[in-house]
Amino acid sequence: MRFHREGRLSILIASLVSIGIILVAYFVFAEYKPFQPIAVGIAAILMVTILQFFRNPRRRPLLMEDVIIAPADGKVVVIEEVEDPEYFQEKVQQISIFMSPINVHINWYPISGKVVYSKYHPGKYLVAWHPKSSTDNERHSIVIEHPSYGKVLAKQIAGAMARRIVNYAKVESDVAQGEEMGFIKFGSRVDILIPLSAKIEVNLDQKTIGGQTILASFQK
Repeated sequence: MRFHREGRLSILIASLVSIGIILVAYFVFAEYKPFQPIAVGIAAILMVTILQFFRNPRRRPLLMEDVIIAPADGKVVVIEEVEDPEYFQEKVQQISIFMSPINVHINWYPISGKVVYSKYHPGKYLVAWHPKSSTDNERHSIVIEHPSYGKVLAKQIAGAMARRIVNYAKVESDVAQGEEMGFIKFGSRVDILIPLSAKIEVNLDQKTIGGQTILASFQK
């Protein structure tokens, strides 16, 4: 199994903590024999949790110019028309994907094009499915302009457990659909804001596979 580079420090810390727990159990509290297997179990659970969170599966992204692909693994929790106050200043369609702690937390670019906007917003840490998490939580928004189909806004949103959003986008850079856009640590959500003219191709509660599931298609 491969692990993402964003998890190197966390994996190192978890390894040291796990080793410390076992050493304390076997040497400091050596006389408490029943505690030793419990300590090993706690250390194992910690390591498995951290390792599965930062796993980096080999995945071939879907490459289709006229569709918007899911930027994240998770479940569709919102499909609605909204008034976007941050960038578009008009009504757009919003698709929100909730990422639980057991999902892969890599984020992928939903379309190809040029990054025309990138902004980090500090904020709260409401649970990711809260309606106000899109506007009140810590988040990073980018807008990608496709040469034929216009602009799409992707918003990485921190959840109650997340405390760090990583975004690789740089304004004026060209990005390709399915490339890594960033990473969110420990539970989160990704919103996609798309034109009203785009056709939604997913349903509420549908599970998504980042880089592969088609969220919407552009109308020719």
